Amino acid sequence: MNRHVFRITGEEARHFLQNLVTNDVDRLDHGLVYTALLTPQGKYMADFFLVPEGDAILVDADDSLAPMLLQRLTMYKLRAKVSIEETGVQVRRGTGPMPEGAFADPRDAALGWRLYGAENGDDGSDWDAIRVAHCIPETGIELTPDSYILEAGFDRLNGVDFRKGCYVGQEVTARMKHKTELRKGLRVVEIDGSAAVGTPIMAGEKEAGTLFTSAGSRAIAYLRFDRAGGEMTAGSARLRLLE
Repeated sequence: MNRHVFRITGEEARHFLQNLVTNDVDRLDHGLVYTALLTPQGKYMADFFLVPEGDAILVDADDSLAPMLLQRLTMYKLRAKVSIEETGVQVRRGTGPMPEGAFADPRDAALGWRLYGAENGDDGSDWDAIRVAHCIPETGIELTPDSYILEAGFDRLNGVDFRKGCYVGQEVTARMKHKTELRKGLRVVEIDGSAAVGTPIMAGEKEAGTLFTSAGSRAIAYLRFDRAGGEMTAGSARLRLLE
């Protein structure tokens, strides 16, 4: 796994994060918190885990997001009584028996556990197959800067809290939840054949979405729901929406 871990300390650490991220930081009392940082327009910037570490909070993010995320958190810090520092903390994950000190992955029980402080890596589970089976998006693949977290299923993945106070991008996210019906989003499709990540999905002559991660006979696709009925294609592959 290519993960990068920051440590946030200080008497205002929870309050600082609570005003920024999509989830309720007080859930740290019960384990890992999966959350995201959004733009003011409600679009995805980064997803990551918050990890309780005594009086400190660890931020476990994908390596590709780390420089931007550190810069953004530092920008928002202003005069808050918090410190943000790099760490050498390593991350290990697995789906077998949970080791002592590990945390359950809050997104889905099928994703097993995460352990901090051990050697980087995993137990060899077929993570793509698990993600596809449960429609779980991955940083940099299904989760991209032009996406909205509700279309990516963050409410189902315990990544957003609609009862907490304001956070960056909250107004747009709340409006999508309560005042509109989602017309696009990630879904699992049956696939016959193969096509690369990013291949457009066609329903007849109309574009219906984009193909993402495939595993066996299934794949994650971003779809326009009004065009997702019947047989679709992605390159030479044939697709069918799984209800």
